[in-house]
Amino acid sequence: MGKTIVFIQLQLTMVLFSSFHIKEETTYPLTVAVKDLRNSNGVVQFALYNNSNSFPDEHYEKYFRKLTAKIINGTSEITFGNLPPGKYAVNILHDEDEDGKIKKGIILPKEGIGFSNYQSIGLTNRPAFKKASFNLSGNKKIDVKIIYL
Repeated sequence: MGKTIVFIQLQLTMVLFSSFHIKEETTYPLTVAVKDLRNSNGVVQFALYNNSNSFPDEHYEKYFRKLTAKIINGTSEITFGNLPPGKYAVNILHDEDEDGKIKKGIILPKEGIGFSNYQSIGLTNRPAFKKASFNLSGNKKIDVKIIYL
């Protein structure tokens, strides 16, 4: 009799849980491309941000996701998969020495950098999440301009 009760309870539990639908969150891919790299040395580091308090991130410590890709004929491209809809910004580094850090001269970077929605940077055009960010609400591809200072 005890085994029968356990079996009935198990069957009722299965029926109860089968009536619930688990809502799957819609996600999208984001492809980021960069071209016109000055050489094919090293790799390109693509950092993705979804928080205004984490961008810009000179030391690449506050990113949401980070991927690295090879360079082929002065171009590189990656795809961040399964991203929930939202606001994002991208920061890239042409990491010529593959150390994961921006190599600097006295003040300015010696390696190429880039930010989504930026064609240039300077004292009056410093990277900010508000300007660099974009909405992701479907499959998206963006091109980021590499900047050598």
